[in-house]
Amino acid sequence: MKKIILPGILCMSMAISFAQKQTFDLVTYTPPGGGWEKEVTENTISYIHVNKTNNSWCRIGIVKSTSSKGSIEQDFESEWQELIVKNYKPREAPRLNEVQEAGGWKIKAGGAKFTFNNADAMAMLTTMSGFNRCVSIVGVTNSQDYVKEIEALLSSVDLKKPETASIQTPASNDDKNFILSTWGASASDQSSYRMNNGVMNYTKRQYTFNANGTYNFYTKSFDPFMNKILLGRESGTYQVSGNELTVNPKKSVLEAWSKKNGTDKWGTLLTTQNIPLEKITYRFSRHYFSGLQEWSLILQAGKVTQRDGPFTGNTAFSNAWIYGTPCSQCYILLPGQ
Repeated sequence: MKKIILPGILCMSMAISFAQKQTFDLVTYTPPGGGWEKEVTENTISYIHVNKTNNSWCRIGIVKSTSSKGSIEQDFESEWQELIVKNYKPREAPRLNEVQEAGGWKIKAGGAKFTFNNADAMAMLTTMSGFNRCVSIVGVTNSQDYVKEIEALLSSVDLKKPETASIQTPASNDDKNFILSTWGASASDQSSYRMNNGVMNYTKRQYTFNANGTYNFYTKSFDPFMNKILLGRESGTYQVSGNELTVNPKKSVLEAWSKKNGTDKWGTLLTTQNIPLEKITYRFSRHYFSGLQEWSLILQAGKVTQRDGPFTGNTAFSNAWIYGTPCSQCYILLPGQ
């Protein structure tokens, strides 16, 4: 890539889009189209695309707003060091766009090359400062092919003023029937090797609690380094007593599937093995994340379980896993669906 091309930031407040918009913290935006994996944490919402045909990839992340350092210059420099330098170690100073203004926000964008698989990749940062808040969007890619997607997301952005933003938070946290739903979580390996080499993997976990006291739990693990996709299927019963949720599995298997055309789509079933049944009692609650504007299911236990994997690592909840409401494209689709 020879230069940064980000004209979309010029029309942030005036963007019109016919796709369904979503909101994260102060940012309302149009997400990328089909084929992008959505990854959500408390502080960041990311969209990831990997093209196995030409080994290109892209990650676009919207970062939850923080307190402004006092100016757009200070905010951009702080965000650049925290979000770009620490994660990607660019080998040059950022090339910068002129500071622009829209709707009371000042906007500064820049980018720099870093090394990906002995070739050039680009990290791009757009920081918006105003109303004592700072918001950033990060785009990282090894291919010019994704610049249009980054520009499209940026051009769709509409920022809310913090003092006038109205987030309607449900008043009650006492209704235990809220658990009767499907809850999902996803994670990926963010090791420096994978980030530097553009190798994107993911693991999805998904609970469905039914009104008749039964549940289903699925996991899907996709990794370009592996020649198969792993699917975990578990079913059983559950009981709720106060703030305790007891999960009693009756059947649990791990299936290995081939990759359809080398993608994360199901091919043919290769093997099936039984998984030891793991009965556990969680402390459970729900928490409203204002940035996502949605409730999440919080499960806490004294130790890590094979079912749920490592703890989420959220500082607000110790020994916890956080399951949110999956987006329409984030549900685990089983083979044949």
